[in-house]
Amino acid sequence: MVCITQQITCERLILKASDLGNQLEGQLFVIHVAKNEWNFLDNAKESEALEYLFKISKSVGANLSVLKSDNIVETLVNFAKENEITHVVMGESPNHHSKSNLHTELSQSLPGVEILVIP
Repeated sequence: MVCITQQITCERLILKASDLGNQLEGQLFVIHVAKNEWNFLDNAKESEALEYLFKISKSVGANLSVLKSDNIVETLVNFAKENEITHVVMGESPNHHSKSNLHTELSQSLPGVEILVIP
């Protein structure tokens, strides 16, 4: 499973996760969780970015799921459990000196799942 934001730069995460999925002979899930109050479809830049990432996902044989939730961690954890995810790929936090809260919470909530943080 690769966790993305609505930024074109997340292409690198999808491609890295695709390589990993090919090595593990697994299925790739690309997921973006938007908070309920976010209306990204009215934002042309974010909408274009998600459309681009959707095309990249399709090109590597993955579907991109966009879920709306105010609890991003819980939504990611539930998705991972429902889909028997063994590896999570995510981007590095803007604060490069420490693991993000998202990384920490996913690690604690998904024991046994390998979480790879890509710079």
